[in-house]
Amino acid sequence: MPQNVPPFAELLAGCSRSAVHLETRDVYGVAEEDADFAAWRDGWEYDHDDRSSWWNGFHQSIADAVARGVEVRRARVVSEPVSEYIRYEHSCTPQNLTAGEDVRWLPRRLASDLLLPGNDLWIFDDRLIRFSLFGGDGRFVADLLEDTADVVKRHAEAFEAIWERAIPHQEYRI
Repeated sequence: MPQNVPPFAELLAGCSRSAVHLETRDVYGVAEEDADFAAWRDGWEYDHDDRSSWWNGFHQSIADAVARGVEVRRARVVSEPVSEYIRYEHSCTPQNLTAGEDVRWLPRRLASDLLLPGNDLWIFDDRLIRFSLFGGDGRFVADLLEDTADVVKRHAEAFEAIWERAIPHQEYRI
């Protein structure tokens, strides 16, 4: 059943304590990233010191939330050896850090005894989940909202288990 899901920036703006993001795919085919990913594949790299060349609305939303005292964390569960797309994500992660996110990586081989959510997600203030659904080719399909307390609690617990085991970005080598 289709839902009217508010934009990410609006959901994040409603947070007062925490926003956590779980990514579990090895390949994403997000149209907004296609050009940058293709350029990266051809050897282009972000100049992380030139913030004006890459800073966008997403980064500003994160920075605004962090400035309000919201803790923003992202955990990525990845297969190893990592995919080309994960190499690209790893090279872009300093942008997330600059915006104020804390990012960790969990090699899938270290997650076998954990229960992983079936879809990527954001959890806002331990009260609302925005699931992101992707097709088999990595293309975005839809976002769904879930606020059932038990479902949110189980997913928040799963995220925390992943987070505790994951490797901080500064220490994760690919």
